[in-house]
Amino acid sequence: MSNFEVIHREESIYVQKETGTEVNYYIFDESEIHLNKIMPHTIQEWHFHEKIDETLLITRGKLLCKYIDEDGIEKSCYAVRNDIIKVHDSIHTFENDTDDITEFIVFRFVPDGRDKRELIKHDKTVVLR
Repeated sequence: MSNFEVIHREESIYVQKETGTEVNYYIFDESEIHLNKIMPHTIQEWHFHEKIDETLLITRGKLLCKYIDEDGIEKSCYAVRNDIIKVHDSIHTFENDTDDITEFIVFRFVPDGRDKRELIKHDKTVVLR
């Protein structure tokens, strides 16, 4: 395997869901990135993840985020371009209640419970050429 790789959109797994979402899935050994496009006035199904940690980055439009809090109460908020959403283990859904397309990137991985912040912050070695 090469130590540098570009994965082109046509290499992703494309799915057009009945819920009005189009997704390009890029699935790797230990993570997944997918590009989502939610059509106007559509909603995804309620769901949760037992093992996967999911983080969203809104890149276009406005997304209505609905979730069930720890007391079982349904809550909601909006996220807009450049906002990050961490769903953790919540029961959640996303809705586009606007007249425009909403787009976001989803980063998914399976955490092992170790805090890797210091490793992530400092794992860069400068090479002089």
